Amino acid sequence: MTNKGKPGGASKPPSTSGALVKATDQSQLEFELDFFAGILERYPDYVDVLRIHGNNLTLKGRIVEGLHIDKRLVHLRPNDPLAHYNLACSFALLKRTDLALKTLRRAIELGYRDFRYMREDSDLESIRSDPRFRKLLREFEDVT
Repeated sequence: MTNKGKPGGASKPPSTSGALVKATDQSQLEFELDFFAGILERYPDYVDVLRIHGNNLTLKGRIVEGLHIDKRLVHLRPNDPLAHYNLACSFALLKRTDLALKTLRRAIELGYRDFRYMREDSDLESIRSDPRFRKLLREFEDVT
């Protein structure tokens, strides 16, 4: 088997495991999606892995699957502002404006305070021009 991308077609050593060969034939993101999905099959409530996996699904454009992960995280961590923020982002990416704004409000109420990032986060692009978005940020920025 030749090693793609290497000049001269260098061969891989015969001792290379099948898993390693598979990892080099796919992108890092695809590898992580497979890897973390495997962990979640065994440990479905592993919060740290759920966070990474949800983010990776969204990066891959698998927004609905990412939404399901974000909903699981909010269920597992109902008072976690970051879990609510990520759920709001998923709703916004799916153009579910009312749910995105409602969930973003909850994230802010729970303590999410990175207002500068909220104004720049491309995930929130679909709600940024909504007057309720601007009002929400003004309401809480004045408090902090």
